[in-house]
Amino acid sequence: MANIQMYLKQTITYQLFLMFLSHVKEFFETFGNIAYQLIQVLKYLFTFQINFRQVIEQASRFAVDSLPITLSIVSMTAIILAMQVAPEMVKQGGKDYIGLLIALTMVREVGVIMSGFAIISMIGSSQASELATMRVTDQIDAMKVLRVSPFKYLFLPRVLAGAIMMPFVVIISSAFGIIAGGLTSMAAAKDVTWLCYVMSVWQGLYIRDINIMLLKSACFGGCISLISSSCGYDAKGGAKGVGLATTKAVVWSFVAIVIIDGIFAAAFYF
Repeated sequence: MANIQMYLKQTITYQLFLMFLSHVKEFFETFGNIAYQLIQVLKYLFTFQINFRQVIEQASRFAVDSLPITLSIVSMTAIILAMQVAPEMVKQGGKDYIGLLIALTMVREVGVIMSGFAIISMIGSSQASELATMRVTDQIDAMKVLRVSPFKYLFLPRVLAGAIMMPFVVIISSAFGIIAGGLTSMAAAKDVTWLCYVMSVWQGLYIRDINIMLLKSACFGGCISLISSSCGYDAKGGAKGVGLATTKAVVWSFVAIVIIDGIFAAAFYF
């Protein structure tokens, strides 16, 4: 019997099963840590224990520093979309709907999602590596010894700055995307004028869509900062742990905003 058990433990199936269990355990541990840290952040938020200086500093980092790369990614996405859509719409006699299509695409999905991806890659990874470095160099433990709450000093300013500034980033990037899409449509398709494009945009763009975009982007910003800070806070080991925490933060943030986007789509457009 012992030989059979030893043989089973050496099989690939058993090793894959153990790997699956470890990933499931890690998933629930990470999800539980994020939920607990969110509760701690909300506790300090609702009691107005906010360091506004830190919030302003993180807001500048979140919005101003990430704006160039966000504008570049969203604008290029709109240009690529317009190059492919505008000629086909003109062929089908739908030139009066090019602006409507691009505007709805940018406001409902592309502007928010691509901005989120850009901020995860630049700001989220930076926040995760920063807190992970503080963890492995015992700076967070030193804060606890001095009775300074890491959730109040590290988490709350980042989460609050992300939730506040992300809508501004999305508004600016989506506006740039719509303008870039219009200029590209005029160059890629005949008979498409700027007036025709703008009138099409206004006909298909509603305040409801903009409000949903703002609410979604605020959720994205807070979620990205929370997950990145959480993964960095829970880092273990030395330099390798910092790298693993940064990778984990990026992956979890990508998955989270896609899930949140699906929830918003089902709630408001399904």
